[in-house]
Amino acid sequence: MRKILLPVVTIAALGFAGAALAKTETATGTVKMFDAKSHSLTLADGKTFHLTHKYKSHAFKAGEKVEVKWMMKGKTADATHVIKLKAAKAPAKPAKG
Repeated sequence: MRKILLPVVTIAALGFAGAALAKTETATGTVKMFDAKSHSLTLADGKTFHLTHKYKSHAFKAGEKVEVKWMMKGKTADATHVIKLKAAKAPAKPAKG
């Protein structure tokens, strides 16, 4: 039993170590462009993320604020989740009088 258990535990530990290295990161910014054909979202700062097919062609518009949760897969930044952020309301103007 011990002869089988040690290799299994070693393989499992190595597998989990690789998964731990794939870290999810967060980026916040303004949408510059959303390309429904290539399923990519570009922020105003130039960062581009590949999206899953669940986002429709009208999902994001230029100028919207978003938060993107993403991780690197090879040389591609894959977005795991994109959230539209609410725009801040402009402060009320004082009444003239």
